Amino acid sequence: MEEYNELDSMCGVSDEELDRRFVEAVRIENEIKRIKGLPIAKYDFEKKRSVSGVS
Repeated sequence: MEEYNELDSMCGVSDEELDRRFVEAVRIENEIKRIKGLPIAKYDFEKKRSVSGVS
């Protein structure tokens, strides 16, 4: 189901496209952190707490 935000629809970018761009940006950032050996913050939904560690 497509949802439209008025501001985004004025710029011609759908919510789905923004979601895809955000997920890709997070993936790239995590890859950079993994290469540098920096910790990557994550969230454990079962334990409802943040988890940090070097991957």
